[in-house]
This record gives sequence, C-alpha cells and structure tokens, in this order.
Amino acid sequence: MGERVLLLGPSGGGKSSLLLAVADLHERSTGAIQEGTLLVGGRPPREASDEVGILFQDPEAQIVMARAGDDVAFGLEEHCVPTAQIWSRVDSALREAAFPYGRERRTDALSGGEKQRLALAAVLALRPRILLLDEPTADLDADGTAQLYATIERLPRDTTIVLVEHRVAQAVRLVDRVIAVDAERGVIADGPPADVFRRAADELERAGIWTPDAVVPAAPQAAKGRTLLTARGAGFRYPGSTQDALSPATSAVREGEALAVEGPNGSGKSTLLLLLAGLLRPSTGSVTAPVLDPERPDVARWPAHVLASRIAMVFQDPDHQFLAPRVIDDVMIGPLRTGVAPDVARRRAEELLERLGLTALRDANPYTLSGGEKRRLGLAGALAAQPRALVLDEPTYGQDRHTFGEVVRILGDERARGAAIVFSTHDPPLVDALADRRLALA
Repeated sequence: MGERVLLLGPSGGGKSSLLLAVADLHERSTGAIQEGTLLVGGRPPREASDEVGILFQDPEAQIVMARAGDDVAFGLEEHCVPTAQIWSRVDSALREAAFPYGRERRTDALSGGEKQRLALAAVLALRPRILLLDEPTADLDADGTAQLYATIERLPRDTTIVLVEHRVAQAVRLVDRVIAVDAERGVIADGPPADVFRRAADELERAGIWTPDAVVPAAPQAAKGRTLLTARGAGFRYPGSTQDALSPATSAVREGEALAVEGPNGSGKSTLLLLLAGLLRPSTGSVTAPVLDPERPDVARWPAHVLASRIAMVFQDPDHQFLAPRVIDDVMIGPLRTGVAPDVARRRAEELLERLGLTALRDANPYTLSGGEKRRLGLAGALAAQPRALVLDEPTYGQDRHTFGEVVRILGDERARGAAIVFSTHDPPLVDALADRRLALA
C-alpha cells in the first residue's frame, strides 16, 4: 500500500478500462472478452470495492445531485457514514478539492473544471485506501491543476494512487513508479520514472505516449483574410441565475486565423464558444458574421441546416453531439444535412476517420469509444461539413502524442484553406502550436 503510480498509454490503449476493472465497475452484460486475473489487495475487485475510489475521465458521469453539498453527501450516505459526521466530511472534502463554492451551489451551473473538482471532493470524502484518477486535470486551469496536485501530496502516505495523465511533466514528480501500457502489447515499460523515461524513450515515442520532454511541431502560418465572426459586448446569463456566465466580451476572428480562448475555470470560455457557434443567443451585445450572410448577420438567427454549413462546434463533452448509432454514420450527418451527396459524404467521413485513427471503429457505437477517441470523433463530425468557421472546446482533451500532433496538423490544414478557428484550451502546447492570437477571459 502507499505506492503512487503514473499509468501511461496511447489514446484507446485501455487505461480507463483498467481503472474501471480495479473499481469493479465493468459492465458484465456487454459480452466483452475478459482474460487473466485481477486482484485488489489480494482479493477480487468485487470484494475490495469499498476501499476503492475513482474519479472518472468524464466528471459529469458521477455527478448525481442538484446541489454540490448533496452530491458529496450522496456517497457518504450510500456507505452508511453516521449522519452526525456527514456534513463535516462534506465541507472538508470541498475544501480539499479547492471547490470554489459552498454546499448550495447548483451542479448544473458549474463549468467543466468546477465539475471536476466537485467529483474529486465526492471521492475524497469517502477516504478510500486506493484512489484511481483518470485524467483529473484535463478540464482544470493552471491554478486548479496545482491545487489538485497539492491535494494529492497531502493525502496519507498509505493511500495507493493510480494516476492516468497526459500532462506528464507536471504529474511525474508526484509518483514513485511509471507503468506504460498498450492495448495490444500490454505493459511495455515499468519502473521508477527516471529509469522508464531514459530506458524506454524510443518505445514510448513509437507508441505515442507522452514523455516530459515531448515537443509538438507548430502548424504552418496561413494568410489572413476577412473577418468572419465578431462578438461585440457579447455576454450571457442563464435564466434564473443571479450572475453572468459570461461578462460582456468583444473579439473577432478572421479567415485563416486561429484564436485561442484562455482563462480560469468558470470564466465563461465554453459560454463564449456557444455564442460564437450560434448555439446560444447573447443576453447582451451581439455575435455576427456579415461575410457569411450579409442579409442576416446575426448567427443565432440562422436555421440549423444553414448553421451546419458555416460554423461547426466541438463540445467540451463530445457525448452531447453524437446522433447516430455508428461512428461512420455520425460523421456523415453534417455533410448530408448541408445537401452533400451520400457518396461524397461517405468519402469525406472515411478520409477523416483514417486521419484521426478511427477507421477500425467505423462501425462501433460512438458511446463505446474512449474519451480521447470520442473527442476525435467529434472533431471529424465538425470537419466533415467543411464549415467556414470551427469553434472547438478543449479539442485535444485525452490525446496521446501521435493523435495530438495529427489534430494540430488537421487544424493547420483547415486554417490554410481559409477557415477561421476559435478554440478554448488548458493545453499550453496546443496554444504554442496553433494560435495566432490569444483572448484571455477573467
């Protein structure tokens, strides 16, 4: 007990599946083939599940209550913690996870990063002996990441931690051991961090696994054209809320330009992207694209089929955009909706799946993919309609070294053909590789 392990592997390499198996959360009715033996503390996972806490790759998958305090208390009640102890443990866990609000905060009003912290609080409140963390910093800003790692360092030393993380340079100082896995070959490296990254550097690079010194080549610059999207004092407040989700913001993006939207969790990045994509109507100000429609420049007024051919969005949670039961069919929806012939739509979809490493999954259900694969599928669906503007919310979440580089190359190609790109990210390498300008929200 007490070992701290960094589990590395390519996107789709089985990392999340392994954590789910340790936590005894695998769905047994799917007919999936399982081999070998897995023991947790010398026992089958089912017998040890009360000692295991897991933070899922998607925090929304484990938030079940309408208020933050109730959500953390839910697990304690399920574990029959005495009522007199519950609320003190809830408050302590919220502080440990650096959750920025109190118990009464509505969970549907939280940003992605804030949901990540709340989900972590719910796990910490259970005081597990084995803590499994699946991409815990993917939705966190720099301060949130530092706070999460500080929380991990403060945990009792007899807590066993298994951490899945692509931000290797930040995570490696927290761990005693690195295990690198691949879906086909199993374990490809195992040992102290310094030894693994020195001895197996070439093997890790071939597998697409991030290393602390990995560098992503920048996408070539492109010629800038006309302004395509303009936000003027655009702000938004959700109905019934007492505060703005986005304070009035002004910016614009041109043809052949990539604009990075940065800022702390809860600053309104996702809300701004939804406004730019025409999926929300501003409460104040405007979002217009007169070059794309001189007679009807207000993007929020465009019909869905018009919007699909002009502006495409990749959501922070890709599950929100899947509409078909098969991967190939989902990618074809955009071009078909814009009037493209079926054979052309299929050809575009197959080309994108090939570039994004998803061809082998063309007939799979989108919801069965890994987090990183879902993110690439969402990007393929957005690109297939060949829109004039791309709006991307955390487009490199869950990507390994190879898939990250291919996403950068594809977006560079889109910029070169004259598309305007707006993306939010907490990934500095993506900003360095792609952004022409940065917009910082407070």
